[in-house]
Amino acid sequence: MAVFDLDNTLSATAHRQHFLEGRPKNWDGFFAAASDDPPLEVGVALCRKAAEECEVVYLTGRPERCRRSTVAWLAAQGLPEGRIHMRSNRDFRPARVTKVEVLRRLAADREVRMLVDDDVLVCDAAEAAGFRVVRAGWAAPSEALRDAQEKEGRT
Repeated sequence: MAVFDLDNTLSATAHRQHFLEGRPKNWDGFFAAASDDPPLEVGVALCRKAAEECEVVYLTGRPERCRRSTVAWLAAQGLPEGRIHMRSNRDFRPARVTKVEVLRRLAADREVRMLVDDDVLVCDAAEAAGFRVVRAGWAAPSEALRDAQEKEGRT
């Protein structure tokens, strides 16, 4: 299977970063705006190509409450159908912990050919755990999103 992150890997989040810059952060606004994310063509093309040989699985730090809009966004982009692993609404652990945990569960009964993710810490942790990683460097990095992923466990 090929495992793909969403935010800043398949979808561009720059238009909603402003929700994370104030205090307190506007998480409801940030996640509500995800349905308006433009696709990142490099990531979308890689996902479609991977689907020719692999089962595609999506692994996101988005909370479970975003499932319906996430499924709709993936379908609107013409991305392959696949299982979507989302963070429980109350899980605020760092993405580098939660994502590697899911990867290990997936690898228990299937080969994980690759993880495609933009988060450097997630990529480092996945590589250290023995997974092949494709680093999605095609979106502009965001300090606000990195802090949200690592310090607040929100995406």
